[in-house]
Amino acid sequence: MALQNFSITDSISNLWDKLDGWLDAIILKLPNMAIAILVMVVFYFIAKGVKKFAHNVLFKKMSDESIKQVLSKSIYAIVLIIGFFIALSVLQLDKMLTSILAGAGVMGLAIGFALQGTLSNTVSGFMLSFQPKVRIGDFVETQDHSGFVEEIDLRNVTLRQTDNDYLIVPNKIFIEHIFINHSWTKRTRITVGCGVGYEDDLEKVEELVIKIISDNFKQNNNEEVEFFFSEFGDSSINFITRFWINSQSPKPVLAAKHKAIKLIKKNFDEAGINIPFPIRTLDFGKNKLQMTTKKEE
Repeated sequence: MALQNFSITDSISNLWDKLDGWLDAIILKLPNMAIAILVMVVFYFIAKGVKKFAHNVLFKKMSDESIKQVLSKSIYAIVLIIGFFIALSVLQLDKMLTSILAGAGVMGLAIGFALQGTLSNTVSGFMLSFQPKVRIGDFVETQDHSGFVEEIDLRNVTLRQTDNDYLIVPNKIFIEHIFINHSWTKRTRITVGCGVGYEDDLEKVEELVIKIISDNFKQNNNEEVEFFFSEFGDSSINFITRFWINSQSPKPVLAAKHKAIKLIKKNFDEAGINIPFPIRTLDFGKNKLQMTTKKEE
């Protein structure tokens, strides 16, 4: 009997009535929707302006660029959220928003577990931004990677490597592992090694190397050129010399080593000091030498 009373015409009519009601509601809400979209667009540009103003004016006296960036982005996000709430109010969705916020506690707990790594990176990002030992422009080395700090945001540290490639390091990994900041101090000590022949005068070698380095690399107070013979090698007596230079990135270190090696080689040649190198003798055996002679004949 229930099947006999079923009418397709009535069902379609009810469906059209529903759609017509929804269409009427949408048409009535169109002015509010337009105003809500306008509010979001206006607040987007306001947020960008406030972010720029905060970065260039409010936080102008802050020396650390990374802190200025994080604070400016936080203000930008807050202004956008305010605009979002106002847009919901224009659409008269306040009650729905209240219901959503009421269940946000349980959902927040679930999301917290799901986004544990992301939240950890965010917290680490704040810690890095307020840590004075990592600044924009510093040259740092971490996890077998190195580069200039280009940006510190709420998720990652962006490093520009010396080959101009960009390396993205999650904040959590960066802050939980040891890193070296080469830009934290202006002076760094470098080491150059070499070897001399067993027949050479070691006292002469030491005096000459110290004079070469001292004359070409200025040492400040409490700094000195150091020289140490390190080992008896297979074909040479090896030594290292250590001295200080101004450097906050890899290039000055490489340039100083390059210059020191050229100076040591030039002065050793002029002083008749030998820099030995291994010589290998290849023994092909009597039969192989005879075969080679036959081919040549």
